[in-house]
Amino acid sequence: MKPLKRPARRALLVVHVAVSVSWLGLTLGLLTLGITAYTTGDTTLTDASYRAMKVFADWLLPPIVVITLVSGLVLSLGTPWGLARYHWVWIKFWITLVTGAATIFALRPGIVQAAESGGVPDISLVAAPSVATGAYLFMTVISVLKPWGLTRRGRRLRAGRAGRAGRKASEERLSPAA
Repeated sequence: MKPLKRPARRALLVVHVAVSVSWLGLTLGLLTLGITAYTTGDTTLTDASYRAMKVFADWLLPPIVVITLVSGLVLSLGTPWGLARYHWVWIKFWITLVTGAATIFALRPGIVQAAESGGVPDISLVAAPSVATGAYLFMTVISVLKPWGLTRRGRRLRAGRAGRAGRKASEERLSPAA
């Protein structure tokens, strides 16, 4: 992919950070509602919590998941970070893919089922947002710290570029001056 120009890269970075933070905040909200629904003795409050979770799951989760994944993918492919050049980018991609799929295909149907159950507590709606929150916090940390360095592919690409630059410099030194 062609490198992104600075204004496009910066705009896309703002979008990516905003939706990623939204996903974390939304998950914390779901966790709060899940804990409330599970720990209260009031079936009316349990039912209301699950119905509120359903609104978030129906209207916010799918677009946030897709925009986070797409914006991260375009950023990685359109910048020197690359998708598979650095361990932290590669790991973030796979965690985003897995948590996004789990959110859409497991958590969301579980929320829908709980909202239709009439106030029956469900521990999975505490566990899933807890795990997801941990995953999103982990991705935030590695985005800031950028640990682990280059992947094998990244080292190969860097070595290839260094080799080409070295050959070009040698050729320039050996060529006669015009």
